[in-house]
Amino acid sequence: MSKNLNHYRKSYKKDRIEDNAIPEDPLQFFQEWFNQADNSKDILEANAMNIATVGKDMIPKSRIILLKAFGLQGFHFYTNYSSDKGKALAENPKCCLSFFWPELEKQIIIQGTAVKISEEESEEYFHSRPKGSQLGAMASDQSSVIPSRAYLEEKLSSLKDKYDSEKIPKPKDWGGYVFQPETYEFWQGRESRLHDRIRYKKTTNSWKYERLAP
Repeated sequence: MSKNLNHYRKSYKKDRIEDNAIPEDPLQFFQEWFNQADNSKDILEANAMNIATVGKDMIPKSRIILLKAFGLQGFHFYTNYSSDKGKALAENPKCCLSFFWPELEKQIIIQGTAVKISEEESEEYFHSRPKGSQLGAMASDQSSVIPSRAYLEEKLSSLKDKYDSEKIPKPKDWGGYVFQPETYEFWQGRESRLHDRIRYKKTTNSWKYERLAP
């Protein structure tokens, strides 16, 4: 069965990037756009982002995860280090984050390097999570093959009983990364497919930006 999507069309008219309004600092630009998304009643998770990795098999893989902090140090996220993404990042820490907010007709693509944060930082964040999320991280050997859904739920139930009144230990293979950007691209949808694209590249002491053809 096939379906032709050639007639799917949308004209983008909600915003633009003026040359005289481009910040020198891409983090400031990101903050402005993130705030717009975060304040929008139409966007459920402004911090949802795609992370694309390429391990030693050279096969790209992307998936949606959640951004947990950002600032001068970089962009923070958490995962199981033994998961597919964790293994790929151990083999090749270069990766790409992308944010797409269709309600705003905006997209941000960021290339850079992911570095593990300290065990202490991971521990602190782990215990700030809801108890159910902590237990879920213990129950799931992320990306491993399991026999059934029932197996997972039984494992979770057992952990609930075991840690009913005890502190839940952080799994040794679970923790955070700080992603350090090397390039940013800000994409704003425009009419006639003449979209605005502004790319920043990191230099020795600052950032340089340039406009790209759509």
